[in-house]
Parts: sequence; C-alpha cells; structure tokens
Amino acid sequence: MRAVVRSNTRAVTILLSTVALGVVFAGVLRLVPPGPLPRNEALVALVPHLNVAISLAAIGTISAGLQQIRAGHIANHRRLMLASTLLFASFLVLYIYKIILEGPTAFAGPEAVKQFVYLPLLSIHVLLAVIAVPLVIYVLVLASTYSIAQLPETPHPRIGRLAAVFWLLSFVLGVVVYLLLYAVY
Repeated sequence: MRAVVRSNTRAVTILLSTVALGVVFAGVLRLVPPGPLPRNEALVALVPHLNVAISLAAIGTISAGLQQIRAGHIANHRRLMLASTLLFASFLVLYIYKIILEGPTAFAGPEAVKQFVYLPLLSIHVLLAVIAVPLVIYVLVLASTYSIAQLPETPHPRIGRLAAVFWLLSFVLGVVVYLLLYAVY
C-alpha cells in the first residue's frame, strides 16, 4: 500500500484535499442537513472558545516544529507536526459540527469595521487555510511514504516550509477573527 501511495503522491493528495475541503465547504454552505447530528447546546456554545485554544496550541506546535527541524531534531519535528495535524483535524471537526448546526457567526460590529477589517481578514484566513490543506496533506503523504533519510531528496523540505507558513498565518488570522467576533464586538 505504501508503495502505491508513494507512486501516486499527487493523486492521493488531490483526492484527500478534495474530500477534506469538500466536507468543510459543504458544511459552510449548509449543504449538510443538521438532522443526523446530535445537538449539544453547551458544546456548540463552547466550540469557538475550544477552537481558539486549539489554534493557539497549533501556532505553538507549528512554530516549535519549524524550530526543531532547523536545529536538526527530526524526531521532535515529526512529533510536533503530527500534533499540529491532530490539532487541525480537531479544529475542523468542531468547526464543521458548529457550522452545520448553526451556520456562520454573524459579525456584530460596525459596518465599516466589517467591510474594511473583518471581511478582508476573514477572506485571507480562509484563502490561506484552503491553500494550506493540500500543501499539508502533500508533505504528510511524503513523510509517511519515504524514510527520514529519503525525505530531503523529495519536495518535502521546500513544500513543508511553504505549508507551515500558510498554516501558521491561517491559524494566527483565525485567532484575530475570533477576537473580533467574540472579544471586541
């Protein structure tokens, strides 16, 4: 199986990215009926706060993972990036759960702030996340199909740096969006 995935890295990345982004967009666009999901009001209300905590943790693990690979600590880098991936997956599961049940949170601030601050930040956050998903999946597929000794000869280091930057910036802007929605306004 590993050899099949390795020889079809791009196709596997496209498939997994399409599924992941498809699920997110289906939730955001309210194409998934909320009926089958169990509704837990306390959890729904807690999701934004859990997700900002997850985002802050992911900012920490991604940053530490970058620092560890620069220092040549491959095993630590691998653990931190896997933790980042699990945090991201947790974030998405909670986000999709809330968005399917309630839809997007309305911005309660002034219209000028919404038009010139909130929506541009939200748009950049979403764009970076959409770009990061296939990049992160690609480097994960490479990391899971090549040995540590072989990875430097693959696009993993170059694409991994790019993925980490987009991923990190998306999480940072997500925290700013959270602050605008739940703390400032």
